[in-house]
Amino acid sequence: ALPTGAQVGTLADALARDADLVQQAFGSEADGNSPAALNVALAEDGAFVHLARGVALENPVHVVFVASGEGAAVFPRNVYIAEAGAHGRVVEHYVGRDGNVTLTNTVSRVQVAADANLSHVRLQQEAPQAFHLADIHVEQAGKSYFASHSISLGARIARHDIATRFDGERAESLLNGVYFANGQRHVDHHTLIGHAQPNCVSNEHYRGILADRGRGVFRGRILVSPGADGTDAIQRNDSLLLSKLARTDSRPELEIYAEDVRCTHGATVGQLSEDSLFYLMARGLDETHARNVLIYAFVLEGLARIESEPVRQRASKAVRALMPGADILEELA
Repeated sequence: ALPTGAQVGTLADALARDADLVQQAFGSEADGNSPAALNVALAEDGAFVHLARGVALENPVHVVFVASGEGAAVFPRNVYIAEAGAHGRVVEHYVGRDGNVTLTNTVSRVQVAADANLSHVRLQQEAPQAFHLADIHVEQAGKSYFASHSISLGARIARHDIATRFDGERAESLLNGVYFANGQRHVDHHTLIGHAQPNCVSNEHYRGILADRGRGVFRGRILVSPGADGTDAIQRNDSLLLSKLARTDSRPELEIYAEDVRCTHGATVGQLSEDSLFYLMARGLDETHARNVLIYAFVLEGLARIESEPVRQRASKAVRALMPGADILEELA
């Protein structure tokens, strides 16, 4: 049972119950983003989670979105609100039926009040022929904490945009992502962290695995506004290429207009270590298993940042399902 002060349900029910609360979280603007504007026009429902002041959820809220019919297009519109001192975790899980071409265009708005703590996980496992677009805007008050974990494993084309903004001092955010693209799949991540207040901390880590003709794109922007002194920001994108035709494009950006800040950014691109492969094969593993062990170890560094053990295990299992002979990898989970 949910604790007193916690509301979990559909956006339609929330609008009928308290339209003002939903509207102040969402507003009516599409932020100049075409997919978001399309969502505004076509959305009918979505998820709604509201944690009142001081409420703490013991277990994650798990929301499942299923795109099943051939040619189906769905436009979920979600609102997550954590009031002052509240603590909670939300998991969005996107799945689809293999063989069906579908479109998912989801928009979420998140508000994290002072001293609140909210973790948001997106596990995207849609069909290989699907198209997936996601847009998330986050507003954080002083001394709040927000974590985003984006695990993108499916869809023909997938794009995830996230923008976070610090509206109070001493807030902290974590943007963490793991993505996998094989075949001719394409995965985009676009991030924006707005340091508008002093003494805020942001950590951004995205890890991509590109195989066959898969392509990954990362564009991350950190904007430090005038007066946001004491900003501490880290941004990093690491990519592992498993074939000569795989491609990654990484564009980390820093835009700084304040004094006394510590901001770093960087990107790495690499391949599996031949020495590590030789070491594992010399100890009895065949080449396929040896490669998968190294790939999985690369992924685990990103998955390890997920705070919830059950959620982390679910994400790890989803990654292992993509690898042949994954039984040996369970010991590393």
